[in-house]
Order: sequence, then structure tokens, then C-alpha cells
Amino acid sequence: MTSPAVSSRDLPHPTREEIRLEGVLHALSDPMRLRIVRELAAVGEELSCSHFDLPVTKSTTTHHFRVLRESGVIQQIYRGTAKMNGLRRADLDGLFPGLLDALLDAADRQAVRPDSA
Repeated sequence: MTSPAVSSRDLPHPTREEIRLEGVLHALSDPMRLRIVRELAAVGEELSCSHFDLPVTKSTTTHHFRVLRESGVIQQIYRGTAKMNGLRRADLDGLFPGLLDALLDAADRQAVRPDSA
């Protein structure tokens, strides 16, 4: 089987079969990455990297997107000059039914909980 030509703008993604539970859980264990995923899930469509206003440096933001992409949580694709990000909900729901919804629900409940400090 021959693979299609890869341009310098194509980004590597795991196939659905390559997505591992431990990789997904690791990716979602970081508050910034969870914030990105919560926003993508809430909007339900692709968002550009520049849409996200994270309180970290640009290089750290890039790192977070890379971890999410390499774990199979998001799909990244260039559209013109914008790098667009989409949640791989169908793949995640197919592999781990209910996991994403449970994690997003838990994150929503935690977000409105008063600090216990």
C-alpha cells in the first residue's frame, strides 16, 4: 500500500486504532489542555489556534496542541494560513464510550465548585 504524498504542512495524527486510553488520559490531565478540549466540545466545530486565549507562552500553547493531536484527542489541519483544531469526538466515543462526556461533565462541575483552600 502506498501512502499519499505528505506536504510540509501535513501534521502527523494517530489512526483511530493507534489511540490509547493512557495517552488520552495523559493529554486531558493538564488544565490548559482540558480547557482547550472543553472549548472545542462546547462550540462543536473547528477553531483556529489563535482563537484560544491561554495564559501561557505561544511555545507552550503549541506544545499543548501537539500533545492533544499526538494522543488522538484533536485533529489539526491547515485551512489557508490558519491551523484549525477539531475534537475527534467520533473516534473517542467509538473507542471509549462515555469517557469524553464523563470527563467534560466532571470538568464542568469542578469549574463551578468553590475553592476548598
